[in-house]
Amino acid sequence: MITLARPRSRLLLALAVATAVFGATVPARATATDAPTPAGVGDPVFPLLGNAGYDVLGYDLDLRYRPDSRTVDGTTVVTARALTALPGLELDALGLDVHAVRVDGRPATFRAHDEKLTVVPARAVRRGATVRVTVDYSADPAAKLPHTGWVPTPDGFAVAGQPDSAHTVFPCNDHPSDKAAFTIAVTAPDGLLGVANGRLTATERHPDGQTTRRYSQGAPMATELVQVSVGDYTVRERTGPGGLPLRDVVPTARAAALEPALSLTPGQLDWAEQHLGPFPFETYGLLPANTDDPAAFDFTGLETQTLTLYKPNFLRQAEPVIGSHMMHELVHSWFGDSVSPRTWADLWLNEGHADFYGLMYRYERGWPDSGGFGTLADRMRDVYAKGDQWRHDSGPVAAPTAADLFDSQRYTGGALVLFALRERVGAAVFDRIERTFLSRYRDGTATTADYIRTASQVSGQDLSAFLGDWLYGDRTPAMPGHPDWTVTPVTPADGAADRLTPAPHGTGTL
Repeated sequence: MITLARPRSRLLLALAVATAVFGATVPARATATDAPTPAGVGDPVFPLLGNAGYDVLGYDLDLRYRPDSRTVDGTTVVTARALTALPGLELDALGLDVHAVRVDGRPATFRAHDEKLTVVPARAVRRGATVRVTVDYSADPAAKLPHTGWVPTPDGFAVAGQPDSAHTVFPCNDHPSDKAAFTIAVTAPDGLLGVANGRLTATERHPDGQTTRRYSQGAPMATELVQVSVGDYTVRERTGPGGLPLRDVVPTARAAALEPALSLTPGQLDWAEQHLGPFPFETYGLLPANTDDPAAFDFTGLETQTLTLYKPNFLRQAEPVIGSHMMHELVHSWFGDSVSPRTWADLWLNEGHADFYGLMYRYERGWPDSGGFGTLADRMRDVYAKGDQWRHDSGPVAAPTAADLFDSQRYTGGALVLFALRERVGAAVFDRIERTFLSRYRDGTATTADYIRTASQVSGQDLSAFLGDWLYGDRTPAMPGHPDWTVTPVTPADGAADRLTPAPHGTGTL
């Protein structure tokens, strides 16, 4: 599982909501101490993340890797629109050595505190104005932090910012509700390759033996989905369904060994598009970062947008071991990347769908899982039996805490909700619900309520109570069409056989 931040008390939510997001009346010239206490966006899982005072329109990242010190020099330009009058702006930031800050080209006062960077310009930003904040900083990918988005490798680094660690890589409004455009420039010595999300738009070679490569992401992106990596990589290009350009970035020394796994992507894309519609981005590919160190890389895969991060040794395994996991990550391109969760409590929309289609893909191919289940219904019956225990241990599917955000209840528990919905409305209506939801919220964000509303509208029946019980109830509802399915009584003692255990991030319990 990806490294999680230390749990944040739900009591902080009340404090966060009650705290004002920068008042409108300020001195013409202010100092960093004039800015109020950070408010965050009031996320139910991470209430102090983000800031509600502005809307980020775009990020321009410029990262320069220094192999001698294995550190990174960075410049981030944040272009934002003020939603209220702002005497200053707060960006999320942790572990960054900030050297200078400018607002619209003029030096600004700044102060780092409490995973925030408070920036106070010479004059307040008026409501509705567009502002450019430029931050020069340096970072150490190997630094010991409470949580980090860096994945240090022997020859560089990769990035894994989910859920709340992108701001250890660059200052940002680090919440998925504020998606934005991204351009990313990566500079590395010749002999190493710098890569990032999206499409390569320019390459500039410098006289000192450095090369800068610039990438543009065509669709809005959440901060937690950013990928930047430097290493001894080789780019493998191929074509997917409909001529979709595919780009895999692989460690040069492992390219041949990884090719059998990489070659599976076109066929997997074809299957996914049959169920979910056209691929939502301009390119796709895999990035097996050049490390298998569990201290740096304690998950299997991560759905960084258009360039999925993987542990290389995982991809060296054969079918059927990797197939359903790869499908899980691919499905995140639709659920999680194109349609991002409005809050972290909506994570089941990402992980439940990824597990659901990953399991469908597995069982359609006749691949029994480690439990011996050979059909989706068999697997769901087993999960159903554990339903009350999981709700006891980890709460309802759509009500996570920071401590249990990435456990099986959000993954296979979410898949069980989708299975129940399909049993209730039928496969054809379920498919229309899925495609309507993806079309309606493409390139944006959605909540659990949005999904329930879409399901009700498309099916022509009010499903709010049905899905509400499945997503928020303390007891597992009856499974439509399966009156013989039963739920095992809850065992309150620790260590019970069916107690929920954390799932490896990005893979659920496939």
